[in-house]
Amino acid sequence: MRTLPLVLAVAAVAAAAAARPALADADSLVEDQGARELALGGSMRASSTGALATTLNPAGLPLSHDLVFEGAYGYRGADSESMLHLAACDSTGEAPGCFYYHYLTASPNVDGMDEHRHSHTFGFTMSREVVPHILIGAAAKYFSYHSELMGESDASGFNWDLGTTVRLNEYLNLGVVGYNLWGKESTQFPRAVGAGATARPFQALTLAFDALFNLDATGKSGRYGGGAEYFLSTDNGQMGYPLRIGAVHDVGLGGTYLSGGLGVASLKLGFDVGARKEVSGGNELVVTASLRFFGPRGGGAEPL
Repeated sequence: MRTLPLVLAVAAVAAAAAARPALADADSLVEDQGARELALGGSMRASSTGALATTLNPAGLPLSHDLVFEGAYGYRGADSESMLHLAACDSTGEAPGCFYYHYLTASPNVDGMDEHRHSHTFGFTMSREVVPHILIGAAAKYFSYHSELMGESDASGFNWDLGTTVRLNEYLNLGVVGYNLWGKESTQFPRAVGAGATARPFQALTLAFDALFNLDATGKSGRYGGGAEYFLSTDNGQMGYPLRIGAVHDVGLGGTYLSGGLGVASLKLGFDVGARKEVSGGNELVVTASLRFFGPRGGGAEPL
């Protein structure tokens, strides 16, 4: 009977994804990944703790027991995109949740002229362990999108994400999530489904692989990525240095990317830098940095 909540959650994601009609291809402004997931090839949907729950999978928040405040800034040179991400997440209680804000602005060059577009997103996530090893989560958000590009229209409204995470054992997690399943339709906030797995063969090493599919695309869709994180810790365990490497292939864009990053973490704060460089199909470069502050930590934290 423990598998019933998982079956219902996955069925809900699939049913909601199939219910909406397809839109045009999404030339997405939204590049709101933080430094950690960017460095790991866009993965970690199966272990989305802290602010990762606001960008990857809202179900993962109970995997840790932290109070964390995070701010991130990213830049993509191809279209002069800037990203600002703020989040406050509390997973120390029985109903873990996050509040977050994303701002993105870009100026793509079209026929020699710079056009402008930007978006604001406010949202919150909530999650819960419904039975041992099975977690579900949801995210509600309000977005406002404005564009000067020909063929793009302004849009604003509410939308929802729904996800689940399964801890198969202390070494392996699985995650499934649906994005923008119900609410206002916009090509910049496309309906999508993502899935991933993370493995932790030993405490210092995390391996992750994810896939993401844009269900509103009229052509080919699929982004496959993964990576590895090795955590170097000091002798007393009070300080650590995560090293990350990853890769991504985007079927729709025809691009292949390499990614990597590093950080420093203590019991009170963490600082991370991540970068992703296109090595086939273009020359896009994205760089993101994030800063985390940790408050009181609860007991009984689960392995990530």
